[in-house]
Amino acid sequence: MIINRRGPALPDFPWDLLADHAAKARKHPGGVVDLSVGTPVDPVPAVIQSALSSVADIPGYPTTHGTPELRAAFVAAVERRYGIVGLSEAAVLPTIGSKELVAWLPTLLGVGPGDVVAVPAVAYPTYEVGALMAGAEVVRLADGELPPAGTKLVWLNSPSNPTGRVLSAEQLRDAVAAARAVGAIVASDECYLALPWDSSPVSVLHPSVVDSFDGVLAVHSLSKSSSLAGYRAGFVTGDPELIAGLLELRKHAGMIVPRPVQEAMRVALEDDAHVAEQRSRYLARREVLKPALEAAGFTVSHSEAGLYLWSSRGEDAWETISWLADRGILAAPGTFYGPAGEKHVRIALTATDERVAAAAERLKA
Repeated sequence: MIINRRGPALPDFPWDLLADHAAKARKHPGGVVDLSVGTPVDPVPAVIQSALSSVADIPGYPTTHGTPELRAAFVAAVERRYGIVGLSEAAVLPTIGSKELVAWLPTLLGVGPGDVVAVPAVAYPTYEVGALMAGAEVVRLADGELPPAGTKLVWLNSPSNPTGRVLSAEQLRDAVAAARAVGAIVASDECYLALPWDSSPVSVLHPSVVDSFDGVLAVHSLSKSSSLAGYRAGFVTGDPELIAGLLELRKHAGMIVPRPVQEAMRVALEDDAHVAEQRSRYLARREVLKPALEAAGFTVSHSEAGLYLWSSRGEDAWETISWLADRGILAAPGTFYGPAGEKHVRIALTATDERVAAAAERLKA
């Protein structure tokens, strides 16, 4: 039976459009090197696996707000790792990964028809999808462009997916001020904050950016820093009043992180050693892949932090995708992230050392 879905039309799911190129890449004699999706490939740290199983015998419902221990661990971790101070444990809310929160945030905030959601010119596709699901209009802002009147939500993303660009504290301050001037809430996607390379990103909640958390939210994830994409482990935090409202709605909707995952998240937040180890793995892969791309004639722009190399051969993105697929390498076209990405491809660092080395070798051909 086909259900008649009512609501705004959504764009095609981007990765479905890669099917033909993926099939071509898989025919390479040495197998495909899939650098298209930023999914972790390294093992979940043993300490986290143990934490997951340690509460597997608890039969009752988990709390939507997360255990007090989990929220305390988050507050301590972001102060220790990112210098965020003054955060209330009550203003921490675990989410079922960050994508779920990104997609539903406009709806949960009451954004709807007639409202505007502002996103970066080149942006993670789910910002747009979430706005469309709420019935809102999407505006893509160029660098320094101010959000228009009627904007209810402004998305920031530093380090950026897909570009790896890092916004300075001054740029973040200006963006928050511009959003507040039109009465908009700021949501800052900080899922790649733990992966700095050429510059040091700061959180929108850092004291160098804001004097108060009013109207500001930060979205965090353990998918990349702790290899927990399969656990769906995210957080939203910031303005206590906004978090209280989100909590109330999520309790009604049953949007709850499973109890074993909450315990795994707590342990991941309390252990910095595995984060440093994972960061070193990605750095080593970056140091192989980036010079190989440049030697093959690519220009790598931004890519100062995060998991991606924002790369261009000066041609249409799909031509580059085809060129790479001929060599058994799969990447994501920049058009997935907006029209401004039409001459770029996003190349992920999320492959094993062996596959990254294989890609580097194939780029010489």
